[in-house]
Amino acid sequence: MTHLRKAMLEELQRRNMSQITTRIYLRAVEEFARYFQTPPDRLGPEHVRQYQAHLFTDRKLEAVSVAQQLSALRFFFLKTLKRPWMMQDMPVPKKPIRLPEILSREEVERLIHCADSRLHRVCILTLYATGVRREELVQLQISDIDRDRMLIRVRQGKGRKDRDVMLSPRLLAELRDYWRSANPKPKTYLFPRKGTHPDSDVPMESKSIWNAVHEAAKRAGLEKRVHPHTLRHCFATHLLESGADLRTIQLLLGHADLKTTSRYLHLSERHLKATASPLDFLHLAADPNLKNHSGQK
Repeated sequence: MTHLRKAMLEELQRRNMSQITTRIYLRAVEEFARYFQTPPDRLGPEHVRQYQAHLFTDRKLEAVSVAQQLSALRFFFLKTLKRPWMMQDMPVPKKPIRLPEILSREEVERLIHCADSRLHRVCILTLYATGVRREELVQLQISDIDRDRMLIRVRQGKGRKDRDVMLSPRLLAELRDYWRSANPKPKTYLFPRKGTHPDSDVPMESKSIWNAVHEAAKRAGLEKRVHPHTLRHCFATHLLESGADLRTIQLLLGHADLKTTSRYLHLSERHLKATASPLDFLHLAADPNLKNHSGQK
């Protein structure tokens, strides 16, 4: 570990940043330095501007991802190097507001059926059955499964908050099948890392979850853009379509603000179809030109 990485890690730990944020910030600074092939403390505002353009034009990253990279670099320069950060020179990328892709229930079934292993199948099932984020999924421990109360405890999710989500009887049965077939048996984490030297006390990498969902979507022939977070959106939307109220969905997702959850109203087929178009309330006569055309024939 370089002295700069160590110094940045200490600054992140002093602020009690989550493991996810810490990993993202450290990786962002590493990629920044790798792009210029120069230690990051020798780079400055002009390099950041060039790098921001590179993220958009060459890597084709979304505005949200670029903003995340800039936040990491801002933290590095301000808190680790104690250098000024000129806000006027580093505009925050404008984030377009887009509705996420939603799979139908039939498409979710196809996705699950196309998982290439029992492990990947149960991971996809858990994402859809609970609405957890992929970073939360890989951090699940065996002790988080409460079979008596039929709940799963999500510890220190986004915003460093704990929450409970439902444990579906069908998911519990799938988890039991996964447990019986697992060799070696997980000790701490529900989904430990696999490899040449498997360590049951280390969680699997979240990138593995992303790859598993992406590959299953390709095999299922889904034309929509599908990633682990898609299943979180499907979880919320399908719950809403089944009659669950927004407040309950907010608690299950761990949203701080109900406004964040309310966007699923725009995605719910049941709610959209239940709202009539104002055109249906107009008393319109038939188009006279259409009659004339019919008579000419």
